[in-house]
Amino acid sequence: MSSDSAAPDVNISIDALIIGAGFGGVHQLIHLRSLGLSTKIFEAGSDFGGIWYWNCYPGARVDSDLPIYQLSLPSLYKTWNYKEKFPGWKELREYFHHVDQTLDLSKDVYFNSRVSEAEWDGKEDRWVVKTEDGKKVAKARFLLLCTGIGSKYYIPDLKGLSSFKGIMHHTARWPQEGVDVKGKRVGIIGTGATGVQVIQELAPDVGHLTVFQRTPNMALPMQQGQVTAEMQESMKAEGLYTTFFKRCRQTFGGFAYDLIQDKSALDVSPEERRLLWENLFEQGGFRFWLANYGDMFTSQQVNDECYAFWRDKVRARLNDERMKEKLAPMVKPHPIGCKRPSLEQRYYEVYNQDNVTLVDINETPIDEITPKGIRTKDGTEYEFDILVLATGFDIVTGGITAIKVKGTDGEAIGDKWKNGVYTYLGMTTATYPNMFFLYGPQGPTSFCNGPSCAEMQGEWIVNCIKHMLDNGYSRIEAQKEAENKWKEYVLSFNERTLFPLAKSWYMGANIPGKPVEPLNFTGGVPFYNRYCNGVVEKGYEGFEFAKEPVTAQGQTA
Repeated sequence: MSSDSAAPDVNISIDALIIGAGFGGVHQLIHLRSLGLSTKIFEAGSDFGGIWYWNCYPGARVDSDLPIYQLSLPSLYKTWNYKEKFPGWKELREYFHHVDQTLDLSKDVYFNSRVSEAEWDGKEDRWVVKTEDGKKVAKARFLLLCTGIGSKYYIPDLKGLSSFKGIMHHTARWPQEGVDVKGKRVGIIGTGATGVQVIQELAPDVGHLTVFQRTPNMALPMQQGQVTAEMQESMKAEGLYTTFFKRCRQTFGGFAYDLIQDKSALDVSPEERRLLWENLFEQGGFRFWLANYGDMFTSQQVNDECYAFWRDKVRARLNDERMKEKLAPMVKPHPIGCKRPSLEQRYYEVYNQDNVTLVDINETPIDEITPKGIRTKDGTEYEFDILVLATGFDIVTGGITAIKVKGTDGEAIGDKWKNGVYTYLGMTTATYPNMFFLYGPQGPTSFCNGPSCAEMQGEWIVNCIKHMLDNGYSRIEAQKEAENKWKEYVLSFNERTLFPLAKSWYMGANIPGKPVEPLNFTGGVPFYNRYCNGVVEKGYEGFEFAKEPVTAQGQTA
């Protein structure tokens, strides 16, 4: 329909609307349907997968290892096997297709449906949700925001960006059909987790690769490998999958391994520390980050030693002295582990290649993008056929604030959070009744294996909705006092750590004008889980329920 006043193509009235068809959205759809609720998903992409629909850039793969990067439903994991220890984006899409086919999800999903606004109707206790193209409107009792942490990509204000005449893409909007880089001159801005993956993937094929780096990535060894169906079937038969999934609720980061928190790194000999670190590097994944001594996040001395070990490991892989100092400087730029580490396979060897140039934009900042490429402040112009923007995301909050969500007071959530985020339990926020979000702000989120977090929070939300149905409640809303208390918890746990010393997206510091504050709960999964369950045991302390619609003035309708 071309006219704004024309009737939408889809106009539905349902019990629950989910925004996003990644792990969180799929989990909610499965379980809300099991409660007998009419439930639909509006998904901006044209397929399932969430971030794994959009992330199809060269080298895109997950950093959680087998078998925990999947939902723990037996009907799903018993009939699925991965091919790699750390699956790539193509295999992850295949997994979501398996989930869809097993549980018949597509019938309840509207793809190519980017939501632009949602407004609470207090007279009916319903959310009115509209898509960006105006073609779909939904009225729903419950609104579930499953937008994930990386659904709003970020491009910095680079002078002359639109003037570039070559091929240019942000990694989050990489063409589904791919880009031919063979023999081409390629420039890439950014060395975060995405940048690391792209760089190590492109380097063998391009004519020349120029990397523009602000801060070196303290990347950890992935130790990738192929896995057989026979091995996975054996693990299932022995009950190991069940053990893994249960274990993920017991560890700080929702992985099968955990931080050492019963003793300090300083309580053991240097030799014992060294042997542990060597073992963690050999096993790979996030173990050096999340199976290390817990006080690497609280003690400068311990963090210094962890960094020195990592630094020496990396420098041994580099040939050029300048590269050693740029990629693994003798003096650490920030505490190790306090920016999101990437997992790498051959990232550092890339910089031993003759066809790779590293530009430190702290020394020579980018002046402008030109029709031919990039000019730096020293007057050097680098010419490219392809320019890759690995410049990250308005992460954790961006996917939510990108939608004009208006609650009981008519204030958009982006305005409410413009001076700082307030949530209760990292799943709700005051003045937005019957609205839940998961894998978002002030939850364990970025310090947690994604499916582990989505399932843990998702189950809590589903149980809360079931409680409402069982007791005849039409409405639930977090109290402002409760969200103030939860924010104090988030701040207090973060202040005990070294995280504030790193200028990172964990703190919202990568987006100009965004308040610098902890966007994630750093107290770990077990504490978080106990706290949320304690709220339930206290009769959903911090929430208000109602059985009849309430007007904006607070009077019963």
